[in-house]
Amino acid sequence: MVKPIQNLSSLHFYTAFMAGGAAIIQQKSHLNKINVFPVPDADTGTNLAATMVSIMENSRLSDSLKQTMDSIADSAILGARGNSGIIFAQFLHGIREQITDADQINLTRFAQLLKNAVRYLYEAVVEPVKGTIITVVEDWIKSVEFHAPGVTDFTELLQKSYQSAVQSLKETPQKLEVLARYNVVDAGAQGFVNFLEGILAQIKKGKLIKHPPKTSFAEVDKTTHIFKKYDVIEYRYCTEALLTQSGASVTELKNILKNYGNSAIVAGTQQKFHFHIHTNQPGELFQEIRTLGTISQIKVDDMLRQYETAHARKFPIALVTDSAADLPRELVERYQIQMIPFKISFGDNVYLDKLTLDPARFYEMLEQSRDLPRSSQPDHKVIRNLYDHLTAHYDQIFTVHISSQLTGVYDSAVKISKNYSDKEIHVIDSRHLSASEGLITLRVAQAIEAGDSFDTIVAASENWVKNTRILTDINSLKYMVKGGRVSPLTGLIAKLINLKPIVSMDQNGKGQAFGKSFSRSANMKKIIEIIKTEAADRKLWNYAVVHSNNRARADEYASKLEKILNLPPVYIVDISPVIGVHNGLGTVAVAYMFE
Repeated sequence: MVKPIQNLSSLHFYTAFMAGGAAIIQQKSHLNKINVFPVPDADTGTNLAATMVSIMENSRLSDSLKQTMDSIADSAILGARGNSGIIFAQFLHGIREQITDADQINLTRFAQLLKNAVRYLYEAVVEPVKGTIITVVEDWIKSVEFHAPGVTDFTELLQKSYQSAVQSLKETPQKLEVLARYNVVDAGAQGFVNFLEGILAQIKKGKLIKHPPKTSFAEVDKTTHIFKKYDVIEYRYCTEALLTQSGASVTELKNILKNYGNSAIVAGTQQKFHFHIHTNQPGELFQEIRTLGTISQIKVDDMLRQYETAHARKFPIALVTDSAADLPRELVERYQIQMIPFKISFGDNVYLDKLTLDPARFYEMLEQSRDLPRSSQPDHKVIRNLYDHLTAHYDQIFTVHISSQLTGVYDSAVKISKNYSDKEIHVIDSRHLSASEGLITLRVAQAIEAGDSFDTIVAASENWVKNTRILTDINSLKYMVKGGRVSPLTGLIAKLINLKPIVSMDQNGKGQAFGKSFSRSANMKKIIEIIKTEAADRKLWNYAVVHSNNRARADEYASKLEKILNLPPVYIVDISPVIGVHNGLGTVAVAYMFE
């Protein structure tokens, strides 16, 4: 028989969140399946599970209830993902704000904490919608308030209030039309009910746990999503970030967010805000938000690409690359290429390459900012989350990455891919970057479109890598010196004698000095002559021209090469910010691949 619980200790709270979190993680696939609101991107379960994983991995049990609850709430705010995850984190923040070191949590005090936490939920959400997780949480709290005076045991209180939560969940389709249309309950609300079920199941075991249970968060979701057709995704990017050192209020931040999209939510305090919004303008949003404080932990999910992956796949094989691969947007869209962004920092503010910082804005900041921008590779978690999503819908995946000699993203992808033994995932070390990495990615995309088999593409891809070249016409070594890739002395000498280097990649994927001139015009002549000579004896597959804020020079390269090769470039595009960090303004590069 389970011993009655009349007062909640720190261990009770900690155990509740461990058990409830594990229950949500176990139901991740089902929650993804029924996710149709606010958009059918099949990730509510994944987002709630990620929030719970953050709580379970980062919170710490203390003898002090306040310290334990602070740890739980901070872990939730830091690791929250998606609408429901951030709403849940704000609910926990509302509870912890009221707890003191001297608190004795009996049934009456527990009901009071929950009641007062409701206002934090409504403060967080710009436009609350009935029939979602907020409705079910509020109905559950009302039931706790109603039953608390008549019971003497927390277990009995939870059992009775749980029934009210279940009933509220059943009624969500009556309050939200899209749920009724697809005959499902709200996925976030279902996750909260699963959370309560996990707590009740743990209580029935009659023992408290001091260590988080093992989870199966990385388990592949093999269920079929309930949603089959969606005509318009009004706002494409599910955008989140942490804002710290801010003097802004919740109201100020919400007023900014509501001008950029919908599903806007703010959790936390002025010291640590976690915000969420669906928007088409993540870059413009972050330019305005960054004036309020320091931005970090940015997440931008492409909900259109997520929807296409689940319901509108053009090809049986998925294709992934990173943002160092320079490709025009129209080709990325045509081939449904998944793009993993690098991170770029100006001072303490962090941006996502091509998502929250486009080339035009980056080069403007590069000229104006006193801070030297820094680049860093994508987090391990970002790659894992993408693989989780793709392996739920594809059995075969190609990923093409920047040279392994320049950064560790290739090695991370290889390591993560080994967790999916039932899938065929081939990770390609392009041994290139920028336009040459882009050409290799495009060649794989066209082979997939042509219907070539997975094994055929694997066999051919190594030759595509070997047959690709890039020649980069550097305007100045200033940024390479700042970034530590060239010594200050070399940079000074180059400046004094007006040396203009040509940089390429060797067969192992390391950068190498390929030549030099004493003027940009001489550089152009030399590069064009090199390509002309090589193309005389080999059949050219295609070539591309990229530039860092120097379209006129890129067009001049393209015009001269087209006359020689009798072929226009497959594209001319801006160099991505993550490459521009090191090459600086005015750079032009030509990449080409032979058959």
